[in-house]
Amino acid sequence: MLDTILGALLPMVVTFLLGFVAARRRDFGPKDASILNRMVLLYAVPLMLFAGTVSTPRAELSQDLPLLIALCVAIVGLYGVVLLLSRFAFRQRMSTSALAALTASAPAVPFSAVLGYLFGGPSAIPIAIASLVINLTVVPVTILLLTLDTAGEDSRGKSRAKDGEHPASPPAPSGSVLAAKLAETVKEPIVWVPVLAFVIVLSGASIPQLIVHSLSMLGHASGGVALFASGIVLASGTIKVNWYVLVFVFLKNIVQPALVLGGLRWFGYGNPIVSAAVLTTAIPAMPMVIMLAVQYRVAEAEAASAVFLSVVGSVITMGVFIALTS
Repeated sequence: MLDTILGALLPMVVTFLLGFVAARRRDFGPKDASILNRMVLLYAVPLMLFAGTVSTPRAELSQDLPLLIALCVAIVGLYGVVLLLSRFAFRQRMSTSALAALTASAPAVPFSAVLGYLFGGPSAIPIAIASLVINLTVVPVTILLLTLDTAGEDSRGKSRAKDGEHPASPPAPSGSVLAAKLAETVKEPIVWVPVLAFVIVLSGASIPQLIVHSLSMLGHASGGVALFASGIVLASGTIKVNWYVLVFVFLKNIVQPALVLGGLRWFGYGNPIVSAAVLTTAIPAMPMVIMLAVQYRVAEAEAASAVFLSVVGSVITMGVFIALTS
């Protein structure tokens, strides 16, 4: 059991720490992390999601409807709860709350080889389903909220700078601002590429394996590069271990998979659905949280600390859930 846990999770921890050490040795700096993040978000992850999704037969997706429902409720439901909790109970900015919700709800399925190590070939189904749920729902919503909040903060700053010189120009209608930011969000490759792949699968069209294989090469690098860049970001700042960070790490690593396990058992489901759903949600937080924090300059230290603690803590928490569902 220990060999299984370490084999699944140790590569993530080691890659994360290598980025940390590389930054401490000044081989890489924060600007390099931003460049790596941009490459991952614009090219590597979209290509990986596209190749993985179009390789999943439509019949297999339809057969795993209970798994789709379980993951959708676990990810989207927890995202909504945490977003409201952070915004109104903890009184954080909307952008900070959106990152906190993504941290607590979205497992690093696209970046992790954990399921492949545990399940082998059948892992393609939970990976594809979880990736679709995450990248069609919570990721676009997070990007939209980050864009709207940071744009509003910039406009308020400009208004304050102009105060006393001449009257500021009237603000644009909120509806037009929302439409413009929504259009910008939809244009992000990480948003529209999974949608395109999903449409292709549902239509029954097939993509030649030669093309899929060609697109997969850069996609396979996304997980390692994202974790390496996350280590660089963490080394550039300070690790913040406070109650705010620990709450969302606790929700991600323990509460989410525990709720999925209890809920599926209560409805009478057994393996392989239970093990696939529970271990998918037990995967630690996404490095994409750090990438978005760096890109929008929002809660960078908190995001890096939360992902780091989630990855390190998952060596214990995933081991527990592997034992409970084996």
